[in-house]
Amino acid sequence: MEYVIPALPVVALPVAGSKAFFPVHRVYCVGRNYVEHAKEMGFTGREDPFFFFKPNDALVPVAEGETGSMAYPSKTSNLHHEIELVVALGKGGVNLSLEEAAECVWGYAVGLDMTRRDLQGEAKKLGRPWEVGKGFEQSGPIGPIHPRSVTGTLEKNAIWLDVNGERRQTSTLDKLIWNVAESISFLSGLFELKAGDLIFTGTPEGVAAVVKGDVLVGGVDGLGELRVKID
Repeated sequence: MEYVIPALPVVALPVAGSKAFFPVHRVYCVGRNYVEHAKEMGFTGREDPFFFFKPNDALVPVAEGETGSMAYPSKTSNLHHEIELVVALGKGGVNLSLEEAAECVWGYAVGLDMTRRDLQGEAKKLGRPWEVGKGFEQSGPIGPIHPRSVTGTLEKNAIWLDVNGERRQTSTLDKLIWNVAESISFLSGLFELKAGDLIFTGTPEGVAAVVKGDVLVGGVDGLGELRVKID
C-alpha cells in the first residue's frame, strides 16, 4: 500500500515473560472509580461510570526492572500522579454481559494516568473536554502486560504508589466502585470494544503533585513495579 506521508508504527507493549508484544488499539480510562478518591474529588455514591480517552501514542512503555522517564509537560504547574490497574483486552464486542466482559480480559499492567490538574480543572469549569489535562504526550507510563493465563483474575490485590520513597496512594482492587467486568460491560454499550484495547480502571485516593526530579514507584500485587522519573 502506498501512503502520501510516512505511516506511523504500531503502538505495542512488551508482554512479561515473552518476546512477543501486545498491539494497542484504543486507550479508555475510567474516571473516579475508587470510593475514597471519588470522595476526595467531591463525589459520593455509585454514579454511572464515565470514560475518557488517551491517544495510544501517549503511552510510555517501561520495561520490567527499568526506570522510565517522563518529561514534565508544558503549560502546567500542577502535574498529578494517578496509579492504576490497566486491563488489556484480547477480544471485544458490543453490549457484553458481565460474563462475556470478564472473558475479554487478556492481561493486566500497572499504569500511571498523569494529569495536568490545573488544565483539567479549568476545562471542568468551562464544561470543556479533558484532553488537555489527560491526553498529552507521555501521559501514560505503563509496565509490561502480564497474561491473565499466568496471573489469574485480579480482584482484591493491593495497589500502591510511592514518590521519592514516601507512600502516597494505597488501596485494594476490591475498592473499585465499578469492577473490571462491570466497567467493560458498561463501556461496551457505548463503544464497540476490540482486541488490543486498554482500559485504565481508575485511581485510589491520595493523588498529589509531582515535580521535576521526583521518582515514582508504583505497583499492583502480582504485576511487579512501575518506576518512572520526572525529567
